[in-house]
Amino acid sequence: MAEGRRGDSARRHQRVEKVLSAAVREGGDLTVSGIARAAGVDRSFLYRHRDLLQLIHTAATTPPSGEGHAQVSRASLQADLANALERNARLTARVRQLENRLSQQLGEQAWRDSGLGAPTDIDHLQRQITTLEQRMVELQSQLEDRTEELAAARAANRELTRSLNQAHR
Repeated sequence: MAEGRRGDSARRHQRVEKVLSAAVREGGDLTVSGIARAAGVDRSFLYRHRDLLQLIHTAATTPPSGEGHAQVSRASLQADLANALERNARLTARVRQLENRLSQQLGEQAWRDSGLGAPTDIDHLQRQITTLEQRMVELQSQLEDRTEELAAARAANRELTRSLNQAHR
């Protein structure tokens, strides 16, 4: 009975290694769950066999070897997606702002062309308000950029502090 268990364990061990090498070669799912599912074993089997677990973690963190074309990791694709979504949100807000300004400008032009336009002193104040609003938008954009830079610097600082703390242990 013990011999049969050892044989079964060895067969499962070989299946996991085969699935892992295929996943590395083909760029498949390099997670414990994905490898366990593909090999038809329990995740607990992988956690009981530390050598297999180490192989999976090593394969997942090792950059793929490029054969003629560069491959990207899941983390880099997720980061690119997050950046694209954030940029899309900023551009959408900017488009809305520009549409509002254009609408206002066209309305004012139609008002002036109709002969019912406001006196010149009000026009001067309107131009000044527009100039100040544009300046405010520029400053808000600068503030957002600096806030993002500050967040990145803080994250780097936390990471450096964490690595220094771990190095002293």
